[in-house]
Amino acid sequence: MVFSSVIFLFYFLPLVLVLYFAFPFKYKNIILLIFSLIFYAWGEPRYVFLMIASILINYGYGIWIDRSENSDKKRVYILATAIAVNIGLLGFFKYANFVVDAVNAALHTDFHLQTIPLPIGISFYTFHALSYLIDIYRRQEQAQRNLFKLSLYITFFPQLVAGPIIRYNDVAKQLSRRVFSSTQFAQGIQRFILGLSKKILLANPLGAVADTIFMTSTSDLSTGSAWIGIIAYTLQIYFDFSGYSDMAIGLGKMFGFEFKENFNYPYIAKSISEFWRRWHISLGSWFRDYVYIPLGGSRVSKWKLCRNLLIVWALTGFWHGASWTFMAWGIYYGALIALEKFYLEKWLSKLYPFNHVLVLLLVMIGWVFFRADNFSYATDYLAAMFSSRGKEIFDAQALSLLSLNWFYFAIAVIVAMPVYPLLQKRKLHPSMGIVREVVSLIFCFFLFAQVILYLVNSTYNPFLYFRF
Repeated sequence: MVFSSVIFLFYFLPLVLVLYFAFPFKYKNIILLIFSLIFYAWGEPRYVFLMIASILINYGYGIWIDRSENSDKKRVYILATAIAVNIGLLGFFKYANFVVDAVNAALHTDFHLQTIPLPIGISFYTFHALSYLIDIYRRQEQAQRNLFKLSLYITFFPQLVAGPIIRYNDVAKQLSRRVFSSTQFAQGIQRFILGLSKKILLANPLGAVADTIFMTSTSDLSTGSAWIGIIAYTLQIYFDFSGYSDMAIGLGKMFGFEFKENFNYPYIAKSISEFWRRWHISLGSWFRDYVYIPLGGSRVSKWKLCRNLLIVWALTGFWHGASWTFMAWGIYYGALIALEKFYLEKWLSKLYPFNHVLVLLLVMIGWVFFRADNFSYATDYLAAMFSSRGKEIFDAQALSLLSLNWFYFAIAVIVAMPVYPLLQKRKLHPSMGIVREVVSLIFCFFLFAQVILYLVNSTYNPFLYFRF
């Protein structure tokens, strides 16, 4: 079940909201837990047992670490074992087939492993569990003795299959005590509708353009089509990922939870480092706090700093999927950020405003590897972007896609810039402030109506998180 489906919007969400607010607070967590399990089991019921097993394992490990207060050596051993178990489960389901294929290719062997389906959201809930255990080990949190509360933290449906990655210490108090208000609920609805609109009204049509071009053989690809395709994908992935984060934050508000922001207009960045401070903030901060800093962070020699960055970014790429193109995408960013740490960032700052254009170009090159299924297609696609190869720069396909979709591109570019927050922050006369709120409410209803029309009339509604 996905947020942008008719089943979720008109059946699941209304039912859980009605029951949630009909019962006293002491039952609210149980209601959310039950519906979160139903939400996950809707698409693949057998893997809900894997998630429950993961919860029970981490519940036990958390208490074990907490009780080993007087033995640091024992705490290290328990944590290492817990990390190995969690990574082992993730590795088996997500990377086993990839490893076997890599071994066969390298050693010319013929090992066979039946294809293992990827449980949706396993990367997200595994990282939730790991952050919980590591924070207990660091004595930043105490183990949660209430199994239902820990289960809700791991399974809470707004962030279960598409993030953001929520730290336990961000919601620990909210699991026991939450403030409910009509204002917060209204803000949640508005944020959810904005995220849903990003996904349905922008990401989906732009994704259709990107899919059309990326399914075209690179030998038939004109330079114009290649650029239209990667620009479409650059916008699609932002509005899809940030749209789901907006929906998760909005849903959280409806139930009294406050989640941190996950995207902050990354395409206005003037350096690659700034881009990643604005893109998928929860994932970047997770790797920073649990991998980069334990390796020594930036308080090491320049060469060790380079090593740390490459390790972190290789893992970041591999986290996204079991593919060499994902690994290359991660190392690509690790190398770029390492270069910035040495001298590139100072050089970029002198190129204002052209540094912004250069960063966007580098980001789009990275997205080619992220989107392509293999290295061969990625390199051929890049060749098409930067060389006409004797073809027309704008062929019939490029002109047709541009003429049919220019409106989506124009709106997407505007929305990708912080125009809306600036309008929201602008100080107005009290009477005009009321008018702005009314206009904002009408606009949200208009967007929701457009979303429903799209869902009724279109069958194209991809879910990018199936790969994670």
